[in-house]
Amino acid sequence: MDFRRRHGLRPVINVSGTMTGLGASIVVVPVIEAIAEVLPEFVEIDDLQRRASAVIAAACGSEAGYVTASCSAAITLTIAATMTGDNLALIERLPDTTGLRNEVVVQTGHLVNYGAPIDQAIRLAGAKLVSVGAATEAHDYQLDGAIGERTTAALFVVSHHTQQYGMIPFEEFVAVARAKGVPVIVDAASEYDLTSFLARGADVVLYSAHKFLGGATAGIVAGKKALVRAAYFQNGGIGRGFKVGKEGIVGAMAALQAWARRDHDAVRARERAYLTLWRDALAGFAGIRAEIDPDPTGNPLDRLKIHVDPRIARITAWDLVDALAKPQGDEPPVIARDHEAEQHFFFLDPCNLHPGEEGIVKARLVAELERARDASVPRITPFTQRDARRTASRLNWPD
Repeated sequence: MDFRRRHGLRPVINVSGTMTGLGASIVVVPVIEAIAEVLPEFVEIDDLQRRASAVIAAACGSEAGYVTASCSAAITLTIAATMTGDNLALIERLPDTTGLRNEVVVQTGHLVNYGAPIDQAIRLAGAKLVSVGAATEAHDYQLDGAIGERTTAALFVVSHHTQQYGMIPFEEFVAVARAKGVPVIVDAASEYDLTSFLARGADVVLYSAHKFLGGATAGIVAGKKALVRAAYFQNGGIGRGFKVGKEGIVGAMAALQAWARRDHDAVRARERAYLTLWRDALAGFAGIRAEIDPDPTGNPLDRLKIHVDPRIARITAWDLVDALAKPQGDEPPVIARDHEAEQHFFFLDPCNLHPGEEGIVKARLVAELERARDASVPRITPFTQRDARRTASRLNWPD
């Protein structure tokens, strides 16, 4: 709190989840201690990355691994690795890919924006995107037809942002790519599962160290040794701009080790209690339907999905989210998960709450819904107005 007040930053209660725009996650104590220990000291980064490789291999069941600046950086550098191998001359030539295999196949329903377009992470390496299927439907024969003599990699994205139906299942995706001799890269930035993607046939899997793992900002590359090695060598080329510091590497190592010791059942029980508290508090409000909703990608966690009927509740889902995001008196703003608010629902994610904040979230929900219920005029604004306001605010930075 002292740091935020000193710099004029408002404290927030995060019920949005592991979002980069809010600082990703609560960094766990063992990571803080490890980073504090290494920050005043010098270390040979190549040797530190060798130690990180062993930690990643043990945690993920991979042949090797290394740490980069972020999962987005890992996408770019791993795709680069499929084009150059460990040829240092080719590595220095990127992003010029003349004469190289440089096409990356991705299902159209996986072309998400996670704060930036995922296809941009591909193009930064000098590669070209080849989309497979339609936004809501893709088939194995379409993937087979998209892979040609210039294909360098197949990228599979696991995320709540992706289309959750009609896509080629992971096993079929891997089978088609393997039959064509094309390596499969999995973007699993926010996934709990550290082992099964590799066990089920992926060549490389990419994770964020700073999301569910609770580490400092970094990306984790885990997979086959030859491809991981080639990705690491990109640090002598385009990877220089994606370099990670000693604190990010040590933080990722400590986060993986702490993850193995975490009492996940206790965490789930605590989060479930928060969800039940909020659901019960909303039960008496007309036009509001709250249900505990499982994570769409299979992570062992739930969120509270809040449906809002504006005709009855006298407020839209997005207006309610915006009301929560405004501080009330001494209470900090509550930032909800609103990616789909246009469809008249939003989520509360309990994974990044500090003790006691669950009660503040409950009180704010009740207060805003009571205010809407009792107001003389319903709070129903066009969604397009909200979108335009947010864009204008973003373009106004740094003012």
